[in-house]
Amino acid sequence: MEQSAVMDVAARLFAELGYDGTSLQLIADALGVGVDEVTAVGGKRELYLAAMRRAFEEEQAVMRAAMDDCPPGRECLHHLTDVYLDFQLEHPIGHALWMHRWVLDAIDIGGLEDEFSRPQLQAVARRVRGEVPADVNVSYLLGTLIWCVHGFLGSGVMARGQGVRRADDLTARQEFRAHLHQLIDKMLG
Repeated sequence: MEQSAVMDVAARLFAELGYDGTSLQLIADALGVGVDEVTAVGGKRELYLAAMRRAFEEEQAVMRAAMDDCPPGRECLHHLTDVYLDFQLEHPIGHALWMHRWVLDAIDIGGLEDEFSRPQLQAVARRVRGEVPADVNVSYLLGTLIWCVHGFLGSGVMARGQGVRRADDLTARQEFRAHLHQLIDKMLG
C-alpha cells in the first residue's frame, strides 16, 4: 500500500470523524485493504500526527510567503488575515482537524498546539506587532481573528430574517472578509 494513499485517507477520516472516532480498521476498510497494510505505514497515533504535521506545514508555507509579501502598515494584517481565510477555505481538512481538537478530540496527544500553532502565531505576532497599539494584546487580537475564521467556516453566520449563511455563499464570504477588515481597523484604532 502506498504511503501517500494511506495518509490521504487517514487525514480525511480524522477530519470527518475525529481521532477518537477513527479506527485503524476504518482506515483499512476505506482503503479496501487489511489493517496490517495500514500499520505498515504507521499506527493510529503516527498517522494522526503526520496528518496534523502535513496540515501545519502547508499552512506555514503559505503564511510565511504572505509575511514576506506583506504590504506596509495595517494593510499587512489585512493581507495576512485574507491569506489565512483563503487558505482555510481551500484546505478544509486542516480546518476540520483543528475543530475536532478544539472540542477535546485526541486530548491524550499533548503538545500539538505548542508544536504547530504557537510558532506560527509568534511569527505573525512579530511581523505585525509594530502596527498594533500598546494597549491591544497582539495574541488576543490574532486569536480573535483565528476564532472568527474557524467559527465562520464551521457554523456560518445568522442570515437576516432566518437561516444561516455559510462559507460557500460567496456574498457571505465577501461580507465576512469585510467584517474582519473592519474588526482589524477598530482594534488598531
